[in-house]
Amino acid sequence: MTLERTRIAVVGCGAMGSVYAARLASVGHEVLVVDAWADHVRAINEHGLALSGPDGDRVVRISAHTEVPAAVVDLVVLAVKAAHVADAAASLAPLLGPGTQVLTIQNGLGSAELVAEIVGAERLVVGIASGFGASLRSPGSAHHNAMRALRFGAHGGGRLEQVEEIAQAWQLAGFDAEAVPEILPMQWEKLICNVAYSAPCALTGLTVSEVRDDEHLGAVSRAAATEAWEVARAVGVRLEVQDPVALVRDFAARMPLAKPSALLDLEAGRASEIDVINGAVPREAAKAGLAAPVNATLTALVRAREVRPTEED
Repeated sequence: MTLERTRIAVVGCGAMGSVYAARLASVGHEVLVVDAWADHVRAINEHGLALSGPDGDRVVRISAHTEVPAAVVDLVVLAVKAAHVADAAASLAPLLGPGTQVLTIQNGLGSAELVAEIVGAERLVVGIASGFGASLRSPGSAHHNAMRALRFGAHGGGRLEQVEEIAQAWQLAGFDAEAVPEILPMQWEKLICNVAYSAPCALTGLTVSEVRDDEHLGAVSRAAATEAWEVARAVGVRLEVQDPVALVRDFAARMPLAKPSALLDLEAGRASEIDVINGAVPREAAKAGLAAPVNATLTALVRAREVRPTEED
């Protein structure tokens, strides 16, 4: 992998994928994108991919496709929603050469295991994106409000040198990107924050700070986070976090007006990723012979909301 001219395919060019692709391409990486939204792909090919944000506006010329092209790359960035991970991973063969690495970045837990089974654990890197606020304003045009950190780790540990090369390629594009020797604790720390707000916000339409500060919902949010923290410790995850309530309150303070993706999905009439966020906690708890009733209940309520939306929807 040549840092100055890495060949990168971003599969899943939604809001987050567009941020990744535009910034990576803007510093000289050879980027192509794949997305099922035909209007988005057409706009990118005709006018370029536009990205706006606090650090300025840019338009990059890249190749966009609705299906995976036969073009071997150095790095595949799998940025689809968790529900589409298995199908997307199964489509990657035309992009994969002997040295191609696959970086998968999704919310929640469970996606990496699915991708590893399909592309091979030896080439898989897991990414965590924290503090990002991104949206698609129109076909071919994305915006981001914030862009805090990306952390990368080899699936199952090891291969730190290779992961560091990937992180350096992203650093060239202005990302706060680092390779870490163990990614699982960081996945759980993000999950603890997500379970505190994903379901409560999705069920009420409130922002993260509104949930945090609400007399009733705040208690539910804190209970969900504490339960996830207890489950992580029970299954042997080496967490550095000692106070899950302080963690999630600080999370909300950094982005008080944010709406979690689960709420945005419901507002758009899409199925959310609640099964890999709040729903991941009871699945992991079962591995230790435990129950996670708070997160199990929240997951069930969001699923019911998806199946039977309210009259206002």
